Amino acid sequence: MPQLSNRTATFTDSVIRRMTRISNKYGAVNLSQGFPDFEPPREILDRLAEVTREDFHQYSITWGAQNFREALAEKQSRLMGRSIDPNSEIVVTCGSTEAMMAAMMSVTNPGDKVVVFSPFYENYGADTILSGAEPIYVPLNPPEFSFDADVLEAAFKQHPKALILCNPSNPCGKVFTREELLIIADLAKKYDTFVITDEVYEHIVYAPYEHVYFASLPDMWERTISCSSLSKTYSITGWRLGYVIAPPHIIDTVKKVHDFLTVGAAAPLQEAAVTGLRFGDDYYKWLQDKYTEKRDLFLRGLDSIGIRHTVPQGAYYILLDISEFGYASDLDFCEKLAEYVGVGAVPGSSFFKEPENRYIRFHYAKKNETLENALDRLGDIRKKMPKP
Repeated sequence: MPQLSNRTATFTDSVIRRMTRISNKYGAVNLSQGFPDFEPPREILDRLAEVTREDFHQYSITWGAQNFREALAEKQSRLMGRSIDPNSEIVVTCGSTEAMMAAMMSVTNPGDKVVVFSPFYENYGADTILSGAEPIYVPLNPPEFSFDADVLEAAFKQHPKALILCNPSNPCGKVFTREELLIIADLAKKYDTFVITDEVYEHIVYAPYEHVYFASLPDMWERTISCSSLSKTYSITGWRLGYVIAPPHIIDTVKKVHDFLTVGAAAPLQEAAVTGLRFGDDYYKWLQDKYTEKRDLFLRGLDSIGIRHTVPQGAYYILLDISEFGYASDLDFCEKLAEYVGVGAVPGSSFFKEPENRYIRFHYAKKNETLENALDRLGDIRKKMPKP
């Protein structure tokens, strides 16, 4: 028999999705995979019900329905501080996962290098390898998850083709400051490097922190490929609607990659989601307030239990320090946590290139009563967890 592809030899299945299956197996409160247990905005669901009875059941334009791209361009033009052309500067994708992959395949060649901050969302390393490129990992140092500018420049001195920037960051909840972004921008110019951003949590940022779109920085539009999705902003993770925004000469290539990867995103869901893209600023303020409340509720509960944890600046993830429990494997800890305590988490080692075993990741995109249930179960964690 012929051998299978070498490029996947180092891959495992997604640890995040695996922990959802383990949570389901033990009936645990699933705080591992980051999807809500509450409904999307009613206006979007009402429009979806109408769309099912209308003529949106065949392919839309490959790079996105016209009205979807126009509504997205209007929204992002306001936020990013420049006029975005819906016809030449946007591609609609099947989630931000495809957006990132299409961006990577559009700018890298086999043998190129790509800078990835660690900890990182697990797809980034895989995207790099699937593109035939080589990741260069630069640590974000706990507990603030700041980077050393000299270490970052040492990575740039290897002449990478691109840098991946997740802001706000999954899994550590870091919001990069304008000063940090300008350091990255200066290095990108100095070493002639693309920056591929993942900004899916752009609207989930906690005061006093603010999200700065990398493409809005001076001289950065021409070398930035901005990726995002509607999943987190409108609580529709299962709809798989993402997008790439970039200058026309980059988008022309992204369109071709996207066309051969997936043909196009779901036409009826694009039509329904236009309603959300046209929400006013009051919706995004409401969303920020909603997640601020959930974050504070969860932090208070963890503080009362007395477990050390990070304080997220954005996104909806918390890293718990499990050092006190003495487990040699954070994966083993998470499996036992689901079985004996009844709460699902993701082992932090799946996000770090460095040998790191002291963290597990929870998310709090859940109803308040779900979070309170999880906190009740965690209250007995020291009694219920078996000794390693």
